[in-house]
Amino acid sequence: MAARNPLNIGAAARAMSNFGFNQLRVVNPYEVAFREARSAVGASKVLASAREYHSVAEAIADCTLVIGTTAGHDRELHHPMRRLDAATRLVRKHAGPVAILFGSEKRGLSNADFSHCHWLLHIPTREENLSMNLGQAVAVCLYELARDGKIAPGQKPAPAAAGDIDRITTMLLEALRVSGYLKPRSSGAAEEKVRRLVRRLRIESEDAEVWLGMLRQILWKLRS
Repeated sequence: MAARNPLNIGAAARAMSNFGFNQLRVVNPYEVAFREARSAVGASKVLASAREYHSVAEAIADCTLVIGTTAGHDRELHHPMRRLDAATRLVRKHAGPVAILFGSEKRGLSNADFSHCHWLLHIPTREENLSMNLGQAVAVCLYELARDGKIAPGQKPAPAAAGDIDRITTMLLEALRVSGYLKPRSSGAAEEKVRRLVRRLRIESEDAEVWLGMLRQILWKLRS
């Protein structure tokens, strides 16, 4: 969760406690003690065990499916976007750890945040009032996931964790710079495009080391 307001974080924790989810991860919260948020009635355990990270990449490093949330209005989006009901069906079939990213209520998630996502979901709300309170949005999403019982993992090979994908992306970007395909001071938009491309490849966990080995060899040849 990239939200920083302690009351919003508390409301999200309360929703997690309501529907049986307990792994809250917070990126760069305010110094205010969010673990004592008054809005987290009954969710003290969720807040006490919440983990803080300095970046989205660190927070989702062990996840194999990363989903961003957005109202989807007035933005140029480069990811597939699915309604919550359709997104829930895909999450239920997924074999590994899943992260759902929520941004601040004021600004939402940035394009840089989205670049870590495989796809986006939105809650179908009225055109006249698209955005929702953060705590409410978390509650609606988690209710939809929890209402039919436990999420049953599928039988497909597990996808590579986000941390492995990030290492592959970093090494690929370095190879692209060394080869001259990307200029040394390429824009952040170019790097985000490469990051999205790598995620669309849907690399499986057992193939991640193969990709890393190939890229290491390519970089070694380019540098020598």
